[in-house]
Amino acid sequence: MIRHAAVAGRFYPSNKQKLTSELTEYLKAPEKRRKALGCVVPHAGYMYSGHVAGAVFASLDLPERFVILCPNHTGMGTPLSIMSSGEWETPLGKVSIDSDLAGKLMHLCTLLSEDDQAHLAEHSLEVQLPFLQRQKGEFTFVPIALGTGSYAPLERLGLAVAEVVKQSTTPVLIVASSDMNHYESDEITRVKDRRAIDRVLALDSKGLFDVIKREHVTMCGYGPAIAMLTAARQLGASQAELVKYATSGDITGDRDAVVGYAGMVVW
Repeated sequence: MIRHAAVAGRFYPSNKQKLTSELTEYLKAPEKRRKALGCVVPHAGYMYSGHVAGAVFASLDLPERFVILCPNHTGMGTPLSIMSSGEWETPLGKVSIDSDLAGKLMHLCTLLSEDDQAHLAEHSLEVQLPFLQRQKGEFTFVPIALGTGSYAPLERLGLAVAEVVKQSTTPVLIVASSDMNHYESDEITRVKDRRAIDRVLALDSKGLFDVIKREHVTMCGYGPAIAMLTAARQLGASQAELVKYATSGDITGDRDAVVGYAGMVVW
């Protein structure tokens, strides 16, 4: 099947030329690009968080294969929903699902269900694809939407992702799509986000889960981040970096109720 763009014209431009122009601005290349095992990138409308996501992707030497983990905002589908075949379409063209990687993941992690319903209206994975199309061009990916908040299945998924990446003859980047704290003041959000960011930088997946629950950090994609961190640690990750941080207040000027955005890289 072809999964057509659901949020083009809302979260990012539906016009190919305008989208390309915006992405070029966000993807300003640093002097040196890094190879990485995983990353955390935000998924709000590009006007709010595109500069953060772009800073992450521009800093990386991107491979040709990706596992992209996103939260399930819509509530549709199963708790761990994967698509193992087909294509996703954006204004920049179509991207193929990596059926080989997806099939191996489903074999190793039986919690995963073949389910396109969780993906049809979900924005948090879709908004990552134009960045990769602009930066990398040709690539394949595995889309996984997570609707569970329990630690054990997230860890189990992360271990399976690590094993599949180990078996791959070519590099795979694990992308966790997440915004940070939601709809509190800029001051409170920055404090809460820092506590979660510190756990990511420490490569501490259980610590991230605990601090989110204890401090009531409304990080929507902590599930993807936990699975990514679990996989990265299994793959030998030893370092992480906060590439860029911002809040929606930096764009709107409204500091009373903001959303935080963090871009992080793990290697």
